[in-house]
Amino acid sequence: MNIGTLLPTHARNRAEHIAVVFEDRRLSFRAFNACVNRLANALLGLGVKKGDKVATILPNCLPLLETYWAAAKMGAVVVPLSPLLREKALATLIRDSDTETIIASAECAEQLASIKKELPAVRDDRTILIGKPHVKGFQNYEELTERASEAEPPETKIADDDLYNIIYSSGTTGSPKGIVLTHYIRAVYCMLFASTFRISPESVVLHSGSIVFNGSFLTLMPAMYLGATYILHKAFDARAFVETVERERVTHVMMVPSQIVALLNSPYFSADALHSLEMIGTVGAPLHAQHKEKLNRSLPGRFYELYGLTEGFMTVLDKTHYAAKPNSVGPPQPFFEMRIVDEQGQDLPPGGIGEIVGRGPALMPGYYKRPDLTAQAVINGWLHTGDLGYVDEDGFLYLVDRKKDMIISGGINVFPKDIEEIIVQHPAVREAAVFGIPSEKWGETPLAAVILRESASIAAEDLCQWINERVDAKNQRLHAVTILEDFPRSTAGKTLKRVLREPYWAGREEKI
Repeated sequence: MNIGTLLPTHARNRAEHIAVVFEDRRLSFRAFNACVNRLANALLGLGVKKGDKVATILPNCLPLLETYWAAAKMGAVVVPLSPLLREKALATLIRDSDTETIIASAECAEQLASIKKELPAVRDDRTILIGKPHVKGFQNYEELTERASEAEPPETKIADDDLYNIIYSSGTTGSPKGIVLTHYIRAVYCMLFASTFRISPESVVLHSGSIVFNGSFLTLMPAMYLGATYILHKAFDARAFVETVERERVTHVMMVPSQIVALLNSPYFSADALHSLEMIGTVGAPLHAQHKEKLNRSLPGRFYELYGLTEGFMTVLDKTHYAAKPNSVGPPQPFFEMRIVDEQGQDLPPGGIGEIVGRGPALMPGYYKRPDLTAQAVINGWLHTGDLGYVDEDGFLYLVDRKKDMIISGGINVFPKDIEEIIVQHPAVREAAVFGIPSEKWGETPLAAVILRESASIAAEDLCQWINERVDAKNQRLHAVTILEDFPRSTAGKTLKRVLREPYWAGREEKI
């Protein structure tokens, strides 16, 4: 289960097939393998060895892809960090992961210099910046790789349980935790999602979200496993997305809900231009029914919805399931098991709302250096997700909400997702996020933050009244609506409700 063997195999057997497309560069498997070998040999020359942590602080770019596959060959452990992180957060994660080698964009030079004293384990000769000219005090990525050999690096013995990634959680539910993922787990991604999404060696996969986000590995791994073509965009742009799909005859895409919403609202959205798509996957957060319906009317028979945690449990609503169960996120994947449990850990029958727990072959060995947090999350081999849901008689999962997002108003549970589904039906609303704020009378009361469609206009008070006339119960009525230009988001594009809540709960006993 050594995923480092995949690329050199394709470099031999599919040498001239296009492996990677980024901006104006189109690399065959032979050429991409040569680039990866140069980086692997350069890192070996600096003394990087099996098990060493290599942190990346990069936007989407070819060197980030090269680092992923060079580390796979060497047995090094990649720690992908968001380039949006501030100095304090960067220093914390670099120290926590025991990183000694950093590959970053030249724009990070000032940041890294400012936290250098806080990172005693990071060696000067292993701090590598991408972009010329050379920045004094740092290694230069281009110079380092240009003088390295493109021959295969010495073989490294890699076992199933050897680490490949430490992926830090996005912080949507608190402080980030380092999720450990092994070569075996990534090999499971390769085979499982190639089958689930019907990817083949002739497929063309496009990814325009951040590849620091674990959701990107859902298509990145099977594309490399099968030797398909992988197109990477620097960032999501609706027009570029549509044009690329049409020009390259893209077959498979994985997106987060905010990208799908932006695509559906773009003047460049065209079912004809996107006709080649065989799979449109969504991951990272629930996609509201309003948007699912619009997408499926325009591009029927292509929609997949994945519910899952980086920690290692997933369900998938297949494109063949959508018509019968449009509000479900599907059954567990093959070899995975799922239960719905109450507060005492007892199994609930179909229809009973409780915590989703699951297990399967992609389950993490644990949080990095945090056996205490691992013991809280994985109990008797079952991952406790912190999400609430129920199953129907066929074993299909329906999400209700996150435990942490649930609002308790007057002692009654209020689920923000129920209110959000109503809000996005208003013709002026593009996106909505509902969360609880303090109430002297009720303990908590719902508030909605909304983003309006381009050129739409409505007073917050009028929108609040419209929503409150349509909710199912009095305790779902909104205290207020606030209209924002955009939401705070993680690198993956997830809405950070924790950040939206913070100003209202500051100084209180709160649930942030």
